[in-house]
Amino acid sequence: MAGDAWFELLDGDGAVMGAYFCNEVTLVDVEPSARGAGLVDLTVTLWCENALAGAEPVWDLIRTDNLNRTGMWHGLAPEDRRAWLSVALCSREYHRQGRPDAHAGQAFPLDGRHIVDRDTFYCAIGEAINGPGGYFGWNLDALNDCLGGGWGATTPFTLHWESSTETRARLVERVPVGGREVVLFDLLMEIFEERGVSVILR
Repeated sequence: MAGDAWFELLDGDGAVMGAYFCNEVTLVDVEPSARGAGLVDLTVTLWCENALAGAEPVWDLIRTDNLNRTGMWHGLAPEDRRAWLSVALCSREYHRQGRPDAHAGQAFPLDGRHIVDRDTFYCAIGEAINGPGGYFGWNLDALNDCLGGGWGATTPFTLHWESSTETRARLVERVPVGGREVVLFDLLMEIFEERGVSVILR
């Protein structure tokens, strides 16, 4: 058989940590599972756009409750940072456990020491707003969506951007926006200003 399916990832207690929507799912084999009577292990082939290589170790950290301190993404290779962000997005409901957004007017420290490109910016701001493994966008459109509320923070709020001088020197990629090109750092500052975020550069 071939079709589409949602695959849920479970923690050690059987709670859903996140899910992937997959296409072209074809059953290859079925065997009784060692995990319990009445369960089966399936072998399938599939195509899943959002399941990125390098995501499995991050899911394992969540499953074992070891994604519990800031900065765990610092030493990741560039391709693994993208996988980190994909897991942060897929697991955000599990991480937040129904917690409401922080109230408007909150201040969040954004550590810029390890921000060297787009993905590290999103890793850092996700952590600043939502804690270790947190998500607050993984591209400009997603960041804009998060600033609309429902993703951990309610505007207006304040970002205390630490090591911002170093960050500005690194985020120099030019991004096309409405017929012009804007340096990424400046574009982020524009987005924050438009959406009611006060940024204190330190």
